Amino acid sequence: MFTVGPRLRAGDRRTRGQRGKLPHDPRRPPHPRTPAEQARLHLALTELWEQRLSFNQLLGLKVDSLDPDHPRLRLDMRPELVGHFLYGRLHGGVISAALDAAAGFALTLAIARKHPHEPSDQILQRFSRVGTIDLRVDYLRPGLGAHFIASAEVTRLGGRVASSLMRMHNHDGLLIATGAAAYVVS
Repeated sequence: MFTVGPRLRAGDRRTRGQRGKLPHDPRRPPHPRTPAEQARLHLALTELWEQRLSFNQLLGLKVDSLDPDHPRLRLDMRPELVGHFLYGRLHGGVISAALDAAAGFALTLAIARKHPHEPSDQILQRFSRVGTIDLRVDYLRPGLGAHFIASAEVTRLGGRVASSLMRMHNHDGLLIATGAAAYVVS
């Protein structure tokens, strides 16, 4: 016969039929991040994505939303990002790099959500172990617009591998590209 619920640890006095939380794990702080710590995490992530990741800085990526359910990065069109000089289209490599960055951003927010007891420096340490394994981009329309929004959704966050779906819209809300990616997270 199987029981549903958490496994008992040595010294746990509950019987198998009792429900409830396991005793407090002393390796973790007893409470999730405070609002002040969450604000520090958001500030650290914004600084990381906009200033410390030099390629993101070169592209001009800016954090548009820190909502873990709807993370977004913004990219303003500049002459340096044009791929087709006759039409002023955004370069395909810029599109793929922005989608990859958006997925990494969403993944970092998902990691922070998965580990609510960890302070911002530990979340950033976890991010340092993230790397792109596979990236696929579908270019649906020409990259025309004054600015672009790259968004991503983490579809799986495992112990070693994560996956994400990404989208890029122009300033009119027109979908110009989609992507799918896998990341190592261990």
